[in-house]
Amino acid sequence: MTRRRWIRWYSELSAEDVPLVGGKNASLGEMIRELSPLGVRVPDGFAITAEAYRYFLEENGLAAPLRDEISTLERGGTERLVPVSHRVRDMILGGDLPPDLAREITDSYRELSVRYGQPDTDVAVRSSATAEDLPAASFAGQQESFLNVHGEAQLLESVRKCFASLFTPRAISYREDLGFDHFEVALSVGVQKMVRADLASSGVIFTLDPDSGFEDVILVTSSWGLGESIVQGRVVPDQFYVHKPTLKQGYAPLIRRQVGSKETKLVYDETGHRSVKTVPVAPEDRRSLSVSDKDVLTLARWALLIEEHYSGRRGRPTPMDIEWARDGTSGELFIVQARPETVHSRRESPALRLYELKERGPVLAEGLAIGSAISAGRARLLRNPAAIERFRPKEVLVTEITDPDWEPIMKSASAIVTERGGRTSHAAIVARELGIPAVVGAAGATGKIEDGQSVTVCCAEGEAGRVYAGILPYETKRLDPAELPRPRTRIMMNVGDPERAFELARIPNDGVGLARMEFIFAGWVGIHPLALTRYESLPPKIRAEVARRTAGYEDRTRFFVDRLAQGIGTLAAAFWPREVILRFSDFKTNEYARLLGGELFEPGEENPMLGWRGASRYYHPDYREGFLLEVEAVRRVRKTFGLKNLKVMVPFCRTPEEGRRVLAAMEEGGLIRGEDGLEVYVMAEIPSNIILAREFAQIFDGFSIGSNDLTQLVLGVDRDSERVANLFDENNEAVRWACAQLIEQAHAAGKKVGICGQAPSDYPEFAAFLAGRGIDSISLSPDAVMTTALRVLEAEGERTPAA
Repeated sequence: MTRRRWIRWYSELSAEDVPLVGGKNASLGEMIRELSPLGVRVPDGFAITAEAYRYFLEENGLAAPLRDEISTLERGGTERLVPVSHRVRDMILGGDLPPDLAREITDSYRELSVRYGQPDTDVAVRSSATAEDLPAASFAGQQESFLNVHGEAQLLESVRKCFASLFTPRAISYREDLGFDHFEVALSVGVQKMVRADLASSGVIFTLDPDSGFEDVILVTSSWGLGESIVQGRVVPDQFYVHKPTLKQGYAPLIRRQVGSKETKLVYDETGHRSVKTVPVAPEDRRSLSVSDKDVLTLARWALLIEEHYSGRRGRPTPMDIEWARDGTSGELFIVQARPETVHSRRESPALRLYELKERGPVLAEGLAIGSAISAGRARLLRNPAAIERFRPKEVLVTEITDPDWEPIMKSASAIVTERGGRTSHAAIVARELGIPAVVGAAGATGKIEDGQSVTVCCAEGEAGRVYAGILPYETKRLDPAELPRPRTRIMMNVGDPERAFELARIPNDGVGLARMEFIFAGWVGIHPLALTRYESLPPKIRAEVARRTAGYEDRTRFFVDRLAQGIGTLAAAFWPREVILRFSDFKTNEYARLLGGELFEPGEENPMLGWRGASRYYHPDYREGFLLEVEAVRRVRKTFGLKNLKVMVPFCRTPEEGRRVLAAMEEGGLIRGEDGLEVYVMAEIPSNIILAREFAQIFDGFSIGSNDLTQLVLGVDRDSERVANLFDENNEAVRWACAQLIEQAHAAGKKVGICGQAPSDYPEFAAFLAGRGIDSISLSPDAVMTTALRVLEAEGERTPAA
């Protein structure tokens, strides 16, 4: 065979070849050589080297004219950027590929076609800059790619277009901002066999949570059709979270899935007018997940292999940004790109900032929250980046969608709102790099927000990002993890919202002392469990609404278990391997009645606070089947997801006999105390829990003081009554005595005691008192961790052996 001068097959390349073929091509070669033997499937192809690009410039006499044209930017300023870019690209597109270079490209393309048994096989032609994926900069997305390229003529034309795309306005601007010499960066071109994802699905994988930087999960996104729709932020994709540590242990920890709107898809244009086209997605496909659980777990395992390989090469943890595709003809999965993630991997353990909105106004638009910050300012509605002169620094950019041409505007924005896109869209990625809040996929935002209107963009309320009318007050707290004290008493957190779990887990802590199942009930399920177990008996109107909310589930109870397991699993994964104590549902009857269908199954009670709640429901024939669904969800988290750090707690357990009946009901559902390390705690919130502490200690593994109810029942004060509210005092001596007595009795029985009530968060001196009495753990609201930990540390220093 004739010696090849300008071509390298991917199988000949490695990560060391970035100067020769750019970051994208070098990475593809590295994966084919090192990871294909491990089962990671990568489409074959070849790279046209950066030397070929320089040869092309030399043979066409373009080097000097290009330098002269680019040098005019220094004299003319940014307004010359677009016209200079056009002239430079026209020069390149007017050049001819030297015959020997063109011949090597077409010979290699013919060989690739033979390998796949397809004449003029379909390929993707992608730019790969030699400065891509460097530690201090990401050039990804700055140059062009061309899909569904057929035949030699179209291939050669696409190669010239790739060469020219090194000088798009956004690429020139990006290099200027980073101080790169335009002529030190060269361009290689990758020619890779297309995966027929237009007949199936594709997406992006991050081997960390791209918003919080939490490293123990893999995020897989997916949408119908070719992957550019997700990369360019044109759709809201499906999302899947997989827990890394238990995936490595052989479990199937797909802890969370969410259906995206997937409005459109990119497919081959069979008419021949162009290579690809955008078409609408059928309604039934929009409502369906675009990839199976099995494929998500396969992709997650591949992502682990890729991350581990690149981390080994670099000698440090290297989170990865990966693109994948599924072939609709063969059903096979492929990895089509992989590069180091460039936002969180460059950060040096920054201080945490916790944002809290102090007031709320009318919600103008809602979408996916990117980041966890809040910003306020004047909204500026722009339809295209050419209107940059209308934008003022620190305004809120509101538009349909962004791409790299928007970046000069985005860099001066205080927040970003887009109508389209998901967590891996261009707007989301840039917002993270800039450290500003963004709300993406906010349908109808440009019609609901007025140009020039004062707005507050809030991404501090979980997964949903909201745009509020007006400039609203908010609070920012800065926490430096290195400065947080670590007393001997375990400092845990009360966490109810799974959507904030990854962020809150970064605060130094010893786990979750209270995760309220009813919070997940209300936010993630919203349907009374008996409305699912007794679905056929529902009145037509309620049955229709339950059917709408549980669409896609033949067995309605599966919806309940799935949603509950996802919420619980997200919490347990965020804090793994630290202990997470989940309290079984503790709604009162009036609160259960507010769930969809709840009024059909809940009795009216004069005093729900002292009525049918907690343990008394779990074994009762009128609710037992609902409790068994809770048990099944917990069982899935522990056994299927492998999250054995999840423990459970029984609230409002009036007698030891009641505790035994609850344990028997759990065992009926396959959740057995002591099996696989399962611990079962009991809330200490009733005087009988204190008086009979030794008896309860024979049944349960430990106690958690619920100071709100305990205070109410010790003092005989209705905490909801305004007339006696002044008598409700968790610092009262009787309440303190009850807590101290429990700690003494439980420790004598060899059992642990914690507190998860509100008192330690509101009264640091109460936490200090408990620490002085030797309590094992104190669970706090996240914003109280630092101040309370300091008081506990002081109290531990004062503790005497007799305390």
